[in-house]
Amino acid sequence: MCLLSSEIPVPTITETPKWAHVFPTESVKFKCGIGPDSFNWMYTWYRDGKQVNADGTVSFDANGAGLSISSASAGHTGKYNCSGKIQNRAVTSQTSSEVSLTVYAQKPTLTLTRDPDYDVMFAGEAVTFSCAISVQSEWTYLWYKDGSEVTGSSDKLAVQIKGTGNGGSYTCKATRGPNPAFITDSSAPEQLNVQEIPVPTITETPKWAHVFPTASVKFKCGIGPDSYNWIYTWYRDGKQVNADGTVSFNANGAGLSISSASAGHTGKYNCSGKIQNRAVTSQTSSEFSLTVYAQKPTLTLTRDPDYDVMFAGEAVTFSCAISVQSEWTYLWYKDGSEVTGSSDKLAVQIKGTGNGGSYTCKATRGPNPAFITDSSAPEQLNVQEIPVPTITETPKWTHVFPTESVKFKCGIGPDSYNWIYTWYRDGKQVNADGTVSFNANGAGLSISSASAGHTGKYKCSGKIQNRAVTSQTSSEFSLTVYAQKPTLTLTRDPDYDVMFPGEAVNFSCAISVQSEWKYLWYKDGSEVIGSSDKLAVQIKGTGNGGSYTCKATRGPNPAFITDLSAPEQLNVQELPKASIVLLTGWSDVFSTDSLILLCEVKESTHNWTHYTWLKEVEQIDSFSEKHAVTPSNDPDQSTYTCRAHADERPLYSKSSDSFKTKNLLLKRRVLLSISGCIVFGIAAVFIGCVALRVFRKPNGRDDKMEEVNLFPTMAELKITDVPCPLVEYITDASLNAPAKEEEEENGTVCSETTPLPITKQEDQAATTDNQETTETNGGLSSFLK
Repeated sequence: MCLLSSEIPVPTITETPKWAHVFPTESVKFKCGIGPDSFNWMYTWYRDGKQVNADGTVSFDANGAGLSISSASAGHTGKYNCSGKIQNRAVTSQTSSEVSLTVYAQKPTLTLTRDPDYDVMFAGEAVTFSCAISVQSEWTYLWYKDGSEVTGSSDKLAVQIKGTGNGGSYTCKATRGPNPAFITDSSAPEQLNVQEIPVPTITETPKWAHVFPTASVKFKCGIGPDSYNWIYTWYRDGKQVNADGTVSFNANGAGLSISSASAGHTGKYNCSGKIQNRAVTSQTSSEFSLTVYAQKPTLTLTRDPDYDVMFAGEAVTFSCAISVQSEWTYLWYKDGSEVTGSSDKLAVQIKGTGNGGSYTCKATRGPNPAFITDSSAPEQLNVQEIPVPTITETPKWTHVFPTESVKFKCGIGPDSYNWIYTWYRDGKQVNADGTVSFNANGAGLSISSASAGHTGKYKCSGKIQNRAVTSQTSSEFSLTVYAQKPTLTLTRDPDYDVMFPGEAVNFSCAISVQSEWKYLWYKDGSEVIGSSDKLAVQIKGTGNGGSYTCKATRGPNPAFITDLSAPEQLNVQELPKASIVLLTGWSDVFSTDSLILLCEVKESTHNWTHYTWLKEVEQIDSFSEKHAVTPSNDPDQSTYTCRAHADERPLYSKSSDSFKTKNLLLKRRVLLSISGCIVFGIAAVFIGCVALRVFRKPNGRDDKMEEVNLFPTMAELKITDVPCPLVEYITDASLNAPAKEEEEENGTVCSETTPLPITKQEDQAATTDNQETTETNGGLSSFLK
């Protein structure tokens, strides 16, 4: 038999781990081979030159060709080789070449991320998860949602979000190699928060659905947290609202601001949201209706009380009424400066004139900025210092008399304030009684009949009716009431027992108390004209005589009048009257050319010293009681009067009656012409008388015819008052004759010494010398010279 000899073969590691780097717990397999298995080789394994023995994780197959590490760990790292030995033979091979095995200290880690990584995702969006491993290899990935595996093998998982069901906790693992495959630990979970797309809400709206022109309005739209980066769109009545001069939006459009509202901003507002850079658009919000009034509300400012003038100590309440009710806050101003107050009423406690002024109000609502109405019309508050009353009417005299009336009047500005007054005397209130009365508001105090009890210092104070306004007291007025009326003393000057016409007398009414008296004068109880303390009486006749008295009065309404003075008697007598007597006898007209006039005052024993003669109305130069009228000084008829004068009262007499002379020349001629006829006339009368007796007897009448004595004797003339026909003819005695009463009084007789009354200016021609001639010569001077 032939013996073949061969080289001992070198073993080779025919199967090694797929990855030279493995991870803890990963399984590893090696396999060593030397030719055909028929040789029944037995294998030994070495790691880093040291034989590897079986243990809890390392195992070998039957002949040792296969080395298995069920759960690798760091201790399994090294360089592996193997050698063979034929069983039951002393044939041992060399060692194989080395295979390096590295076991990581730990498993690879996974990092799970997603893109996008929004906190919340919404339907319609897509998200991609990425599973990154710390050691690259031929990994296969496993994906899980909420612990349940989901389809996916790559390192990325794309999820198209359809609803909240896509949300959950996502994880991943990596695996490699089969039989068994190595699987990493699970990644940290990545939470996918999927929510329904929220419906936006108007989170901030105007507090009032009705606003006014110029008011600011703010809306705010909100959809969850702002981190979503929502951007908003606003709609009014279904149309998008865009920014303009009054409308603005904040950065993301969530806030809509109307700086100055107007009627055009009225409408129904809603909003919608879209997440910026994401395809997420919300539905629209519910609507908010906004109404903008056509005009601002109006304010009416009133005050209570509304007195024209207010005083310190009073209170006034202003009320600001607005035309549209709302949650208003009120602003108050005085003279344009703001004062404290926020309600619709402002109470002002008046302390002085500083509280006066022009008050206005405004209404405001809402902040940032607040809407403010226009100012109300101003309400003027007139505050004055409480005036000090004055006694505007006082008695004219500080000293008055019993029964005299007294009036005071107190005044404080216009009566429209309704002041009511209180009076005080010596500090005590004066009340009405039988003599003291007040007018309706107490301003007037009247004392109808003063007495000593009314003496004192008077003052007054005022209070406005129905108001808490009381003044200070006025200054005082002192009133003194005398214990009795003043007395009057009546005197007269001169104080003759008898007064005569033409004289004057002055009465003087002296009063015991001086004042502005007006005097009343009385004669025989009847008032006469006069007002001063003196009464001048020009005596014109006995009518001026009588009992004179006086009173004194002062003040009107009613005037005070004193008692009457004691009477003063004025005795007036008529002046004795002068008369003109013709001293030239009727028989002297044939023997003289002048007439002698005598001015005498009968029934008077007065010592008359001289006389005044008037020819017509002019005084003539004659002061004697006699005056001669001659043809030279009185060629025509004239009228004479005379008056007697004395050096003692009465200083003169009453003027005589007028005495007229006639043209003595003419009458003398006539007398001489008819003197021859007188005798014949007498005889004729005598014969006629005789005849009358004779013829009356047959009628059976025994009456004797009254004999007319045409030629009375001188004795008869002297004892009778029978007028002398001759005298009447010469002097026209009937023209100078006094009234019947005067004739009887004078007892004129016709005799040869009867004065011839002178009736004409041209007949007054007698002088004193002519009178003397008549008395001595007993004859007449011829007027025919």
